[in-house]
Amino acid sequence: MVLVTTSPINPSDSYPLLSSVSSGSVVLHYAVVKEQTGIGKVTSCISYRFSPEAVEEMNGIAEELKKDWRLEDVLMIRREGCLGVGEIISLVAASSPASEDAFQACMQGISRMKKMNSVTKSEQFEVSP
Repeated sequence: MVLVTTSPINPSDSYPLLSSVSSGSVVLHYAVVKEQTGIGKVTSCISYRFSPEAVEEMNGIAEELKKDWRLEDVLMIRREGCLGVGEIISLVAASSPASEDAFQACMQGISRMKKMNSVTKSEQFEVSP
């Protein structure tokens, strides 16, 4: 399942969305907005916007993960809007009978979501007094 939402991503609501009946391993990764960007400025928020192709692109990533690893399910959620420090940006989750497959798929999913063509990201910084 893939979702793009403007609502906060709630960790306790995410796990039930992932099928894991025949899986011995479930890996969930939440990306969050961090305060420092490494360029000497403090982030106030990051604005994420998605083109209409975002869900299709995410579905493609999920299908590739299922082809490359032995998975029961993949869950990918991206949040749209201006997100403050500490807020969850995205979730990539994988369930599998084997932990190595779940971890590898989750890592690849994270990497692929960072490179999505259908998302624009603009960082806003705190203004110094």
